[in-house]
Amino acid sequence: MKKVVDDERLMVKICEMYYNQEINQKHIATELGLSRPTVSRILQNAKERGIVKIIIDPLSGNNFVDIEKKLEMRYGLKEVLIVDVKTDNRDQKDELAKATASYLERIVKNDSIVGVSMGSSIGQIYRFVSKGLSKNANFVPLIGGIGHLGMELHSNTIVEALAKAFGGEYYLLHAPARVSGIQIKEELMKEAGINRIVKMCDGLDIAVVGIGVPNRGSAIMATGYYDEKDMEIMRSKDVAGDVCMQFFDITGNSEPFQADNNVIGIDIKKLRRVPHSIGVASGIEKADAIVGAISGGYINVLITDVECAKILLEISDNQIIMS
Repeated sequence: MKKVVDDERLMVKICEMYYNQEINQKHIATELGLSRPTVSRILQNAKERGIVKIIIDPLSGNNFVDIEKKLEMRYGLKEVLIVDVKTDNRDQKDELAKATASYLERIVKNDSIVGVSMGSSIGQIYRFVSKGLSKNANFVPLIGGIGHLGMELHSNTIVEALAKAFGGEYYLLHAPARVSGIQIKEELMKEAGINRIVKMCDGLDIAVVGIGVPNRGSAIMATGYYDEKDMEIMRSKDVAGDVCMQFFDITGNSEPFQADNNVIGIDIKKLRRVPHSIGVASGIEKADAIVGAISGGYINVLITDVECAKILLEISDNQIIMS
């Protein structure tokens, strides 16, 4: 006897009701005298037999779904968002910021604690947050934000702008991002106002971090915390990149650079337990730094450009291990 789930005439009828008439499965089941699980199995069977073909028409110029999925699988990331390549550097940063704003709008909830680092791409996110958005979230800097250069790149400036864009609250870290010695760092971290903000970072729901490389265009040089000589020393130690001004190699190991870690802010190892730790970076020169950030567990979501994404897929496990 032919099973009801194999009845092609019934299959077409149910597909017509479900997909074209938009009748839900429960109502179809009631109308046809079937159980809802049976209707569900018939719809699944119709897809397997090719009676139903679902075609997703991607937006023009943004068909990166396949490569996003490959990167997620390749590196074990929660999510990857890829943007197109722009010839103008400012346009490229805007593309990253726009994608990051959209992602944040999706995941930020009331009472979320959102930590933000520093950098030029991150500094533009607020411009692309939907007008009139109101989420009672808390925005905190992941790193100190007092300096005399590039104030628009500092975390305090970015946190304030983002909180206002989302309609949330913001807290400032009244300390420099980096000090000259470990003793000064330890004393400053004991200060009540500084300690309170750093402790807030222990409960982060979301972190948004830039991923830097040791070159002249980096935010850590633009803000005056490092100079070319410092960068040369880092390069001699095979640094791959930095997150929150803390350096690591391509395997994510930060130990060789601990002596230089006089940063006031979160220890990047704490980013490993943040549910959504979002790395924002573009340019093929950032590939090794991104791999290091992923390998170290400092990010679990990546927002980058398509050319950098292609390079990331070409990097083999052996290249990472042998570096």
